[in-house]
Amino acid sequence: MPTDLVLRPADPRDAAAVAMVHLESRAAAPMPPPTHPEHEVRAWLSGRLGTDEVWVAERDGRVAGYARLTDVWLDDLYVAPPYAGRGVGSALLDLAKSRRPGGFCVWVFEMNAPARAFYAARGLVELERTDGSANEERAPDIRMAWPGADPVAFLRGLIDEVDEQLGDLLARRAALTRAVQPHKAQPDARDPQRDLQRERAIAEALARRAPALGAERLQRIVHAIVTESLDAAQDAP
Repeated sequence: MPTDLVLRPADPRDAAAVAMVHLESRAAAPMPPPTHPEHEVRAWLSGRLGTDEVWVAERDGRVAGYARLTDVWLDDLYVAPPYAGRGVGSALLDLAKSRRPGGFCVWVFEMNAPARAFYAARGLVELERTDGSANEERAPDIRMAWPGADPVAFLRGLIDEVDEQLGDLLARRAALTRAVQPHKAQPDARDPQRDLQRERAIAEALARRAPALGAERLQRIVHAIVTESLDAAQDAP
């Protein structure tokens, strides 16, 4: 950490300075336009100071950057443009690692190449990409993570979260498969008709969301899900 840089917990008196760093940094970065006016951003950040863990970096008596942490997320890391490239961001990121030794995730806009390079150079890895439909800006983004002191434990924890969601989705898929059967023309109750063209279309749609797997692998997965769901539907009372 630069010797003239001071890191300290933020307090309510820092609200205006933190908001200014946020607004100036976003305006200077390759990021999509903000979706909220400045007064709403200031009010929202002021409220987070009393809820989240927020640290500020001071240099020359001015708040040069800040980091905002929740339990497993680095929600914000912004550096005022005049202090970019002077070690402020690295110091705040190192602080975040020390405060969350078990690991954390952060969302980065895909278009923000400098931020992605910054995190990658400091040990963060890309976990997933989205089309942006779930964020306010509707801009593609990337989930990056610092896997902490025990990467296997951290990443397995994320896998467990996905498996829980998969379990819920598979249960819903099986229930819907069972519900639709009475409405389909079936020559034999034990040999339900399959719409292979629809299954291919489903696999291709999934491949657009999970390109790393590809349509061929996903078609095999879809086939297995449909097969087992149909089997479960036949066994249902």
